[in-house]
Amino acid sequence: MSLEQANARLSRNQSVLAQTETVKIGQCLGRILAADIVSAINVPPADNSAMDGYALLSEDWQGPDHGLEISQRITAGNPPLPLKKGTAARIFTGAEVPPGADSVVMQEKCRTDGSSVWMSEIREPGGNIRPKGQDICKGATVLRAGHRLRPQDLGLIASLGIAEVDVRARLKVAIVSTGEELVEPGHELKPGQIYNSNRYMLQSLLESWGFAVVDHGITADDPDIISDVMAAASRNADVIMTTGGVSVGEEDHVKAVVESLGFIDLWRVAIKPGKPFAFGEVLGTPFLGLPGNPVSALVTALVIARPFLFACQGAGQQEVVPLKQVALFDKKSSFRQEYLRVRMGSDGAEMFDSQSSGVLYSTSWGDALAVQKPNVDIQHGDIVDVIPFVLFS
Repeated sequence: MSLEQANARLSRNQSVLAQTETVKIGQCLGRILAADIVSAINVPPADNSAMDGYALLSEDWQGPDHGLEISQRITAGNPPLPLKKGTAARIFTGAEVPPGADSVVMQEKCRTDGSSVWMSEIREPGGNIRPKGQDICKGATVLRAGHRLRPQDLGLIASLGIAEVDVRARLKVAIVSTGEELVEPGHELKPGQIYNSNRYMLQSLLESWGFAVVDHGITADDPDIISDVMAAASRNADVIMTTGGVSVGEEDHVKAVVESLGFIDLWRVAIKPGKPFAFGEVLGTPFLGLPGNPVSALVTALVIARPFLFACQGAGQQEVVPLKQVALFDKKSSFRQEYLRVRMGSDGAEMFDSQSSGVLYSTSWGDALAVQKPNVDIQHGDIVDVIPFVLFS
């Protein structure tokens, strides 16, 4: 099954699993809007000056030799008085334009003796004035439900006077690490053992996406134990994610356990690394089975699990648009779509020497994945699609 077919299969089985909660805007970064944000006010709420200068009624200006009395001084945050006919008001950037004025002349075009001002020229009516509602009009929908909130969005919401926002509760994702060979960092390795890198890589990845991780630790390669852990995970999480145990080895029990507690809807995807990926349900809870090799786990998390999880969170489409780079390498193709670990530079993309799915260092050495289409060789100088890791954030 191709990647496109796999993602389409997951898309047909996805639904919003996260509930709604109300959160203060200072705690909303990265959260998913549960409802549209509609402005109850105009921004700015009144006409204001775009610069320091003098406000006047433009028809009162009779030339550079004709001075106007300065009738008031207006600073930002202080309401002005109506402008007296035939006078000007000293005004500062952001200050509200007084009723009766229709133009602001920048101070560089003026001279004053403290009580009157002479202007060398003026702008047309509306000049140097930011009109009421120029940024946002009352009643405008500024952000849609499903939007993932960024720092600039929080500033926008604050500018509307909104202190609390309805967002989706954090999606709870259970992580189950399987494998007798796994050992936690800090313990001495015995022959045949390796450190559990996937647990920390996936936990931090999920948390960076705004999800709540329910960590079930390392599970022994025992079908009964795996079954108990999976049943517990189905009760306390919205989605279950496992690493390892979904291939065809005698000690790969996860697939069989999932089939006994639910079903497997998809198994094996034509990508490299990441072929032994599985999707299904465990006691009604969506199940994502990632391969055990660390690079395979990372790639499938990025290109398959990520869009599915965001959809379950209630987010809109989280499309990743590749960049174009010159390939500084040659690479023979296979029948599967490959994700090559590369490092981008001013001259193009350089490929890491070993593309083995067990070489996790390649993902830290590199800063992107180059996409190699099935049965399409890459030659030095070709233009290739490259996805920087930061685009998956």
